[in-house]
Amino acid sequence: MKPQESFRRIIPDGSVPVTDIDIRTLAEIYAEKDVYLSVYLPVGGRENEHLNRIFVDTRVKAIKNVLSADLSQEFGTTFDMAEDLIFGSAVSGEKGRIIFACSSESFLHVYRLAVEPERFLVLDTSPFLLPLARLRADYEDYGVLLVDSREARFVCIRSDLAEEKEHLSTDLMNKHKKGGWSQMRFNRLRKDAIKSFFSEVVENVQGTCEQLQIRGLVIAGPGDAKQQLIQILPQDIQAKILDIIDVPMDIPRDELIEAGDAALQEEELANSRKRSKELKSEILKGGLAVAGVEDVRSALEQARVNVLLILKGSSVPGWICERCQNLKANVRPPEECDRCGGPTSTVNVLEELYELAQRTGAEVEFLEKEGFLDSNNVVGALLRY
Repeated sequence: MKPQESFRRIIPDGSVPVTDIDIRTLAEIYAEKDVYLSVYLPVGGRENEHLNRIFVDTRVKAIKNVLSADLSQEFGTTFDMAEDLIFGSAVSGEKGRIIFACSSESFLHVYRLAVEPERFLVLDTSPFLLPLARLRADYEDYGVLLVDSREARFVCIRSDLAEEKEHLSTDLMNKHKKGGWSQMRFNRLRKDAIKSFFSEVVENVQGTCEQLQIRGLVIAGPGDAKQQLIQILPQDIQAKILDIIDVPMDIPRDELIEAGDAALQEEELANSRKRSKELKSEILKGGLAVAGVEDVRSALEQARVNVLLILKGSSVPGWICERCQNLKANVRPPEECDRCGGPTSTVNVLEELYELAQRTGAEVEFLEKEGFLDSNNVVGALLRY
């Protein structure tokens, strides 16, 4: 499918979280010929500039060596359109860059990231999205609520970009000066003021969580205020808590992100084990699950897949027909499709399964090797029916 007019050119000014990139709409774009250029590069620093230049030059030469004259000319035009953006200097805070380009469709997307991607330069019939999908899995959005009895800050961590969403504070001593009051009365009033402040914090946290699609919430701060606050959080917010950590209120932002990332990684590992166990259990009892490229592909084509499960870091060679989308794994591409006679091209089959999942509304999760299928299968699926 051709890109919509409003989706042909997207070049944000600054760094964007990977979760802001519209991967579902990108997955709907494809052509019959290899005309879409996808580039993933770490940027910043002289070493990256040097390595990127060598990598890009090598890949461009390799691609040109195997293209027909007409496709080579179109590739050259597309590369010229993107070249300045590929090698352009990094902006403040930029650590990575993703570029999707196609000259024949006047299509150009440039995304500056605060995280480093692995290097790729791919020419294919559609934007190459698997590295982006893996980045989205590694850098899911989550919240950090930094709180004590006087102050609360809600920070959303998005691809290692920290965005402060709420900042509340209260001056308990000025509100309730001890004066001639008894110690007991003063303590009671102070306790009521803290409770009132926490109620305000809860209200703001609930509203913020409803607005943001976050994976979970880390409760952080010094002392006992965290536990007091958790006790009055609604059950649905409590269910989102990834971890509770002791840190000072003035913790540097980089350290806060590092602590939050560690909590998120632990939760993701636990979820990976849970999903792997669920997949195995369903397969063993003949339930709603399949494993292996062919069975998963068939289920995706029938829109039966609820969750597509891919082993992290895996790859499956194969080919696809650009006319009828016939997909075969672990075989070399024939000159023409055995189903419709259309043109074929070499692909990473997992990339095609991922794009098919996006088009059919299936969730996608990348799982760790630990606990995954004991066979050589690197892909499985939990089914809707």
